Amino acid sequence: MIFHTLFECMDFTGWLLFSILLLLLTDVIINWKPRNFPPGPWALPFLGNVFTGGDFKSMEKLAQKHGPVFSLRRGNERMVFISGYKMVKEALVNQLDSFVDRPIIPIFHPIFKGLGIAMSNGYLWKKQRKFANAHLRYFGEGQKTLEKYIEVESNYLCEALKEVQGRPFNPHYTITNAVSNIICSVLFGHRFEYNDQSFRKFLELDNEAIFLSGSFVSQLYDAFPGLLKYLPGPHQTVHSNYKEILTFLKKEIKKHQEEVNPDDPRDYIDVYLAEMEKTTEDPQAGFNADGLLVCILDLIEAGTETTATTLRWGLLFMMHYPEIQDKVQAEIDRVIGQSRPPTMADRPNLPYTDAIIHEIQRMGNILPNGFPKMANKDTTLGGYFIPKGTVINTILSSVLFDKNEWATPHTFNPEHFLDSEGRFRRRDAFLPFSAGKRVCLGEHLARMELFLFFTSLLQHFTFSAVPGEMPSLEGVVSFTHSPQKFRMLAVPR
Repeated sequence: MIFHTLFECMDFTGWLLFSILLLLLTDVIINWKPRNFPPGPWALPFLGNVFTGGDFKSMEKLAQKHGPVFSLRRGNERMVFISGYKMVKEALVNQLDSFVDRPIIPIFHPIFKGLGIAMSNGYLWKKQRKFANAHLRYFGEGQKTLEKYIEVESNYLCEALKEVQGRPFNPHYTITNAVSNIICSVLFGHRFEYNDQSFRKFLELDNEAIFLSGSFVSQLYDAFPGLLKYLPGPHQTVHSNYKEILTFLKKEIKKHQEEVNPDDPRDYIDVYLAEMEKTTEDPQAGFNADGLLVCILDLIEAGTETTATTLRWGLLFMMHYPEIQDKVQAEIDRVIGQSRPPTMADRPNLPYTDAIIHEIQRMGNILPNGFPKMANKDTTLGGYFIPKGTVINTILSSVLFDKNEWATPHTFNPEHFLDSEGRFRRRDAFLPFSAGKRVCLGEHLARMELFLFFTSLLQHFTFSAVPGEMPSLEGVVSFTHSPQKFRMLAVPR
């Protein structure tokens, strides 16, 4: 009776206030923190911490305030961030079975659909990753074949730079094309010329999609996909770009289907098509047309963007530190000379060059926040309770710049990877490829590419800034951490 009378007396303003209070109460109940959940900044009602910067520098400040294991809320989803070598190692290595799953990432889900390698889970993920790993490592003659691909492509790349004839140029897509040609040779059985406009368009679309997927609006889309799905924004460009990319890949698959010889597979697509025939009674393994399409996209992105961006950082650092460039070239001249190309067998004899490449990776910090994972069971980390299904982000930049692990974490210093006698030394806190069961599938190939491409480039050219145009070392932070656009000079030696 009292409530009935109260409702009759309420005017529009009263109802509005009541509705707001009810919504706020609902938000509090839905988003109530689990007991002993990692701490984090205060979250806005409904929105959470969507306005908290997602870049690695903002993450570093949050870790300093809340500790190495902290949380943020984006919309109704709570996410845990892990900072510093000690705690990242605990999550990825010591508890590698606790954080092996991949969450649904709305910005990517319409394209990847939980298929392929990067975004899949469970039995499907294990089968697809095992298959890809086997054929990346052992296709043809294994490492020798991959090394030959890189040697040949290094020659093409050096010839392309010679054609510039010492004029200023932007190396972005020449390097990206060269790097991508290695994984394309494995996948498609052929490379793409640097003047191939259709492939150049493919690379530009993919680069734009990766860049935009890290924008604020795209992160907002991940928090509220149902609300933003039909609104304009960079997320729409990401999706439209990927659709064009998939159209390109479908044409390559169609060519293979028309020409395939089951008794003489030429490349990854051929062996995958054969596997589709073998596994028709095991649909859960995911060997089908959609799976093939997404696997190719996974492998091209994993085998192109990060390595190409690292090489661009390498050229940038050589321009900023000419004395280091001189030392690298002196070592290459002494060990290899100018009469033959570098090989992987040379790496143990080039400790300074190897140290420089590792320091480029460390300072380049290509994937500062790693790639999201998900707790696949209730667990404890750093004394905090992490419920099953919680999204986990391991901040790789916090490992690469951990002041407890590196003498001069924010300074380009190849001594980080050299012992007192100038020999190369491995560092446990060097985790640009992440670690654990979700470690980058292409790490082995990327290491080969970085060594052979970088050594070949420094063997044949001296790189310097265009007069009056010294590029900045302040990177562009999005989904990846990449150099700003720059021009340079490549002078043949």
